[in-house]
Amino acid sequence: QVQLVESGGGLVQPGGSLRLSCAASGSAFSINAMGWYRQAPGKQRELVAVITSDDNTNYADSVKGRFTISKDNAKNTVYLQMNSLKPEDTAVYYCNAGGINYSGPIAKKFGSWGQGTQVTISS
Repeated sequence: QVQLVESGGGLVQPGGSLRLSCAASGSAFSINAMGWYRQAPGKQRELVAVITSDDNTNYADSVKGRFTISKDNAKNTVYLQMNSLKPEDTAVYYCNAGGINYSGPIAKKFGSWGQGTQVTISS
């Protein structure tokens, strides 16, 4: 089982910055892609940004130019640098990872979610 632990959420004023981190842990796994999703009250969960094992990235149009996703392969950690934050960025942010788990007798695909971290943008 691959577990994800997020950190870095909080309350900031509009125009401010936050950096989210998500660390993956477990035994014998490889990651194909990691990403960040968010869910605001009363709305569906939406993709924010994703980064693949070969460093391809994709962003939601609403965050392009403001958010940057990056990763540290040695630490199995993905980061989301969020700049020029807006009140509409307020949401619970969830980390997601997908890959292959080799810990059992047969290699299996996995998909894991973090517990979520609250990001609130307000003056």
